[in-house]
Amino acid sequence: MATLRDYRDERLRKLETLRELGVDLYPAQAERTQTNTEIIEKFDELSGQMVTVVGRIVSIRSFGKLAFIKLRDMTGEIQLYLQKDSVAELDASRGVLGMKQLKLLDTGDFVQATGEVTRSQTGEKSVGVRELRLLTKSLRPMPTELTNKEERFRRRYVDMNVNPGVRERFVRRSQFWQATRDFLNQEGFIEINNTVLEHTAGGADATPFTTHMDALDQEFYLRISHELPLKRLLVAGFEKVYDIGPRFRNENYTEEHLPEHNAMEWYWAYADWQMGMALHEKMIRFVVDRTWGRRRFELANGQMVDFGADGEGFPKISFVEIIQREFGIDVFESSIEEIQAKLAEHNLEVEKVDNRLRSIDKLWKKYRKTIAGPVFLIDIPTFMQPLAKVQSSDSRLSQQFNLVFGGSEMCKAYSELNDPLDQLGRFKEQQALRDAGDSEAQMLDIDFVEALEYGMPPACGLGYSERVFWSLEGITAREGIPFPQLRREIDETTREIYQIL
Repeated sequence: MATLRDYRDERLRKLETLRELGVDLYPAQAERTQTNTEIIEKFDELSGQMVTVVGRIVSIRSFGKLAFIKLRDMTGEIQLYLQKDSVAELDASRGVLGMKQLKLLDTGDFVQATGEVTRSQTGEKSVGVRELRLLTKSLRPMPTELTNKEERFRRRYVDMNVNPGVRERFVRRSQFWQATRDFLNQEGFIEINNTVLEHTAGGADATPFTTHMDALDQEFYLRISHELPLKRLLVAGFEKVYDIGPRFRNENYTEEHLPEHNAMEWYWAYADWQMGMALHEKMIRFVVDRTWGRRRFELANGQMVDFGADGEGFPKISFVEIIQREFGIDVFESSIEEIQAKLAEHNLEVEKVDNRLRSIDKLWKKYRKTIAGPVFLIDIPTFMQPLAKVQSSDSRLSQQFNLVFGGSEMCKAYSELNDPLDQLGRFKEQQALRDAGDSEAQMLDIDFVEALEYGMPPACGLGYSERVFWSLEGITAREGIPFPQLRREIDETTREIYQIL
């Protein structure tokens, strides 16, 4: 049975033959007049006209004086129909191949074909080739199928060729973020990209990555959130700002978490959390309309999510009431021992230190899995959110809302705390948690406190990540990014071929 190295060696022999003929195997220039799909869709209009198409060879069938090539570009496939008397002879200086050189082509090669739009004898829409030009000689055969998950992730470029649906998913991913931008731009927001490297990692409860900047001889963190720089921009006088880009959290892989992922955050001066809820209802509907063209989804866990009609408000649920009803825990009055006992009762990990915040959050996350949504989670305790204003009716509760659907929190938003003295006090509380061993507690960012002292207007801020996209696509986090991080491995075949690794 032929091995990958056998196939590669055969292609190398063909490459050398073409090179001896004087053919440029990897020319810089290519031409195209129409995509494959344009020809199919506008066949009647283009029939009889000369066109030039490009793409990867998917299959080759040769019958002496007649040959058929299936050509694929980003838009789809089209058949190339070659007859010996109609195809130009070899012209190595231009990379043009004749019928005799077809045997030197393989599936996976890229070619450019010029010819007449026509139908084959079987009636298939085709390009009757007059001139065939080599654009790229491939050295490895593309497999006909690829199902092993780790292999798919390691060679995602192969996965997207073998499984076109995977490639189409990333087109939708692009549309998802473009729709997010379009909505915010239409609402008067300005996109301002901020630095990824920060002196202090803030804006979220997460463990940061660290790095060293030689130019300043200082340690830096990769940002875990976009929040604090964007709020500094509110101090600077901007009123509607947002940022879309990567953030980094040094945490475990899960079905819905990745250490590196893309996220968006917006900040809106002179708005509060109630205005933020109304805006986000509009935003999520706009984005799903643009990306999927529908508002009803069946998720991977079997739950149904319907974002409803324009103007229809999402239901609201109370964090405090849920914890009391489902677990018998008063988030303010129950002792840490009672909370830990409830964790043990539900087979949840008990914190090594007396961490009320983390312990209650674990109870919430257990119940959260049952929520299909979409709903807004409100009445979140102030001690769980150090960056939000408190509710006027109960200072123990924050002006925060989280969009929940599919058993996960898909956005976090709140009326932003802009009292510098209050903010300093909350930062100190968070720093005490860090000092006690909570690596996810927020750091004391004195520069941000100083910025607040110059005055920041009342504002609402909101953030969501591509977890929203993953959930509505019905896929895991790793399936949702083009090239997921894996442990570096080099297989024996690769070592044998290159002999330098």
